[in-house]
Amino acid sequence: MVLIWGANYSVIKRAFEEIPPQVFNAIRMALASCVFLITIRVAQRRARLADGQLSATFYTPFKLTRRDRIDLFWLGLIGHWMYQLFFVGGVALTSVSNGALIIGATPVAIATVSALFGRERIGALHWVGAAVSVAGIYLVIGRAPSFGGETLAGDLLVMISVACWTTYTLGAAHLLKRHSPLYVTGMTMAIGAVPYVLQASPQILRMNWAGVSTWTWTALVLSALLALCLSYLIWYMAVQRIGPARTSVYSNLVPIVAIAVAVIWLGEPLTPAKLTGAALVLSGVFLTRLGRKTLA
Repeated sequence: MVLIWGANYSVIKRAFEEIPPQVFNAIRMALASCVFLITIRVAQRRARLADGQLSATFYTPFKLTRRDRIDLFWLGLIGHWMYQLFFVGGVALTSVSNGALIIGATPVAIATVSALFGRERIGALHWVGAAVSVAGIYLVIGRAPSFGGETLAGDLLVMISVACWTTYTLGAAHLLKRHSPLYVTGMTMAIGAVPYVLQASPQILRMNWAGVSTWTWTALVLSALLALCLSYLIWYMAVQRIGPARTSVYSNLVPIVAIAVAVIWLGEPLTPAKLTGAALVLSGVFLTRLGRKTLA
């Protein structure tokens, strides 16, 4: 998941040269949703043939309650429609490194919200870690001379996407106690994809699709299948098995992979400010982990 998401920043940044960001994302979300819905249907049929003996990753026998349906709906809107809208819009307006570093603060956000809702106790190290991570982000987007004001709008959009992803991750935790990661991920993505595609439809209809290269089409399909289908499934499998806070720690490595790929492939500069900001963000997350205690 870390390798896929890290490389995906550069993949979509390169694809945006031929396809507008929201059009690209609308197509890949529609494709990923279709794959998910088909896979859910296949898993349900296989479970019936095997008398329910199928991995809990792909199928659980519990029926949807009214609350489950409501939660799937709002999680789909926040975790896919709004998250993707702000994330893709932000990445298009900022650098790969900036976007990845801001996303790298996600574990701090998830741990903090978990504590506010009484799932975890916050110690002094947690607050120190949160402050260090914020300092790292500020260094990257506010003081680094190679970034300046031209990336500020994109940086802010990516920050909003972090809030959406935090809500999505924590909000689905109770659903994953009864329903499979495949079902929760697939259904919420399909729900979120509907308004996203409708919103982007005017741009989609105006596109000159004949001018899109084979490379960009390949990137779009792989981004849908790997960055959305496979990686989202892995994420929620981990949330189901080890919890949202511990799962989020693995996203700490995404900025490192993203920056490495961007430097090698896109030729983005590896400035001292960027390295210092990355070190502060990751150090802050490490301190946050030390300062947390999960409540029973």
